[in-house]
Amino acid sequence: MTKIRPLALGVIRRGEDLLVFEGRDHTKGVTYHRPLGGGIEFGETAAEALHREFQEELAAELTSVEQIAVLENVFTFEGRPGHEIVFLFSADLTDKAFYERDEVGVVLDDGARVHWLPMADVASGKAILYPDGLADLLSAQD
Repeated sequence: MTKIRPLALGVIRRGEDLLVFEGRDHTKGVTYHRPLGGGIEFGETAAEALHREFQEELAAELTSVEQIAVLENVFTFEGRPGHEIVFLFSADLTDKAFYERDEVGVVLDDGARVHWLPMADVASGKAILYPDGLADLLSAQD
């Protein structure tokens, strides 16, 4: 059975760069980038989910968490349809060491590369950023 998945993602900026993980859709043959975060569990708020996900994925704490938008994302991944409601939050990492290195590390529970993505790479078409609409939203805020 196909379901709509609620997500909470953290929009963490370092100047013109965005903190993302790198993924791959093997069916489409593309590498993509997405802000960190994940599924909202039953009974938790989107903000609580964001804090939990950053703890699970990077062992990181967040401050200045503020909801900035909600996007609806209908897509195909690995040949299968997907549908997400994405709560986007601006936030800061409490550990400033994350901001000092371009390669932040890997997602603890799946090993995906975590790094700072220059938004200029997204604007030029050099990099793909999901969810759809996020790049436009961020450029409108700048």
